[in-house]
Amino acid sequence: MSREIEQFQVQRVIGNNVVMVQGSKNGKEYVIIGKGIGFAVKGSGVIEGNDPRIEKLFRLEDRESWSQYQILLEDIDPKVMKITDEIIADIQSQFPDKLNDKIYLALPSHIQFTIYRLRNGMDIINPFLQETKMSFPKEFDIAYKASEKINAEFQVQIPEDEVGFLTYHVYSAVNNVSVGQLVKASNIVSELLDMIQQERNITFEHGSMNHIRLMIHLRFSLERILKGSLIDNPFVKHIKKEYKEEYKLSQKLGKVMQKSLGVDIPEEELCFLAMHLHRLFQTLVKEN
Repeated sequence: MSREIEQFQVQRVIGNNVVMVQGSKNGKEYVIIGKGIGFAVKGSGVIEGNDPRIEKLFRLEDRESWSQYQILLEDIDPKVMKITDEIIADIQSQFPDKLNDKIYLALPSHIQFTIYRLRNGMDIINPFLQETKMSFPKEFDIAYKASEKINAEFQVQIPEDEVGFLTYHVYSAVNNVSVGQLVKASNIVSELLDMIQQERNITFEHGSMNHIRLMIHLRFSLERILKGSLIDNPFVKHIKKEYKEEYKLSQKLGKVMQKSLGVDIPEEELCFLAMHLHRLFQTLVKEN
């Protein structure tokens, strides 16, 4: 007995390569991505589940997110969808693993809004630009090349601050971390850096090696915590005994992270942070 092929009722044609549909079997809503998939389909058309043009089929689990993207994509410029396809292809060429499906909706929405802001003389200010460039250099390079494509296509000038925001979308797609989480992590890193400077009465030279190392350590520590990636630290007892002041400071920092993230901070992470702080403070003593 042959298996029935599902049909998808077209709800909205977003662009030549993107359509929103409803499945015939379960009534759930999906987004279909495929070259030319929306070109010949009318608003009330049907797409067969075995249509060779279908490259990606995915569903947004969160109904609220679905509604948000549906509203945002209603008036997306077809040229934005075209440039988005090119940028995603560039990302895929550098990161061959499966991308987070939400980029197919989030990126064109972001690009369209960015173009709107630039054409209407609205400033784009990114307080995390330097941190983003240093933390995600490969993703930033892809975002920079994406900005050049956007500049050429829409006759606008993407500022470097916006390249930083595009970097978040690239990183989000590759690492399955939401853009919202990345922004939150950047805020936390900034807060932790300020706290360390106040606690030890020190000032980091912006962009110095000490500043960069600490910032990147905090950034990726937060990422591990958000992903629930446990790490092994065989020196926990030694660190707590030998680096008492640094460990005490790491506990204070841990409370800030816990409050902001709403998750427990593993002892192993606190001890790695204490060890990093010890090396940092030793370096500062030698420099002075």
